[in-house]
Amino acid sequence: MAELQNTGFADRLKTAAEAKKALLEKFKPKPSVTDPLFAEREAMRAAELVRVREGRAEAKALAKQAAAAAEEAAREAEAAVLAGALDAKRGERKERKALTKAEAKAKRDARYAARKAR
Repeated sequence: MAELQNTGFADRLKTAAEAKKALLEKFKPKPSVTDPLFAEREAMRAAELVRVREGRAEAKALAKQAAAAAEEAAREAEAAVLAGALDAKRGERKERKALTKAEAKAKRDARYAARKAR
């Protein structure tokens, strides 16, 4: 088969040298293309950073506001519970006083009736 292609030792050496040269060519640095937005890219990154920071600050403020609202609601609920307990306590006291007053009146009436009966 080698005879059909008429390749001699010199041809094989030449082909090997070309292959080696092509292989080395891959590793050589290629001319780079400069980015047309190279100058603006830093400004774009800075703007993106500012936008992200503002978004995070806004989210943090909203979370803080929600926590404050929840705390205020809890405080109001606790105050309502305390006010309800105080109202119940006052109601019980008024009830006791009314009963005591009614019992005292009944006693007076009984004494008065007993005196009238004599």
